[in-house]
Amino acid sequence: MTSVRIDKWLWAARFFKTRTLAARSCELGRIQSNGQPAKPAREVRIGDMLRVTCDAGDFQVEVLGLSDVRGPASVAQTLYRETEASREMRLKVAAERKAMRQFEQLPAGRPSKRDRHHIIQFRGRG
Repeated sequence: MTSVRIDKWLWAARFFKTRTLAARSCELGRIQSNGQPAKPAREVRIGDMLRVTCDAGDFQVEVLGLSDVRGPASVAQTLYRETEASREMRLKVAAERKAMRQFEQLPAGRPSKRDRHHIIQFRGRG
């Protein structure tokens, strides 16, 4: 096997739960292969550099292995190597997100009837 479809590879490497989600992400331009936006049918080869933006974060990875079947997570992690800069950036963003939770003010309870009225007006439905 010299190449695999990028949507299959992303699914097998466990970046996405389904192949449909991987293909949709490609169509939305969230996947780049060697600096170019990748369509779902684009072929991935060993040595390619991919930039993957998903719910888990923003990854820059080098393809080390090819697979078109989804296996255990331990096997999936051997298919790629994340760059050091990508790992540091993801950890920094996670730390910032965690720090922002300290300053977030949550409401004491359910909104009152008056508060609900204001919320509905703000959303433009009333």
